[in-house]
Amino acid sequence: VQLQASGGGLVQAGGSLRLSCSASGINFSIHTLGWYRQAPGKQRELVGDISSGGSANYADSVKGRFTISRDNVRRRTFLQMNSLKPEDTAVYFCHVVRTGRAFWGRGTLVTVSS
Repeated sequence: VQLQASGGGLVQAGGSLRLSCSASGINFSIHTLGWYRQAPGKQRELVGDISSGGSANYADSVKGRFTISRDNVRRRTFLQMNSLKPEDTAVYFCHVVRTGRAFWGRGTLVTVSS
């Protein structure tokens, strides 16, 4: 299983970024896909996830600002981040569980300047 997140960068507070995660080695369409983030000195936390049916759930801290979507044909999931805040600065990871084992992609760094 390989996951690769991309699209991070430096953005000013109030700006937007769209992250993408490509996946291989799984039957993509049947899995729930998650987005996590880890800020410097903090534990990794769930940002949100999207079910195989396309239903998304979000952490309270990002509700109304972030949107998760998926494209089963392109085998990608997306994290649209709007109204970014400095506290959103973190490395963002995509995640999937397959046969009881968690897989993490290489993260992408998002830096939000004030």
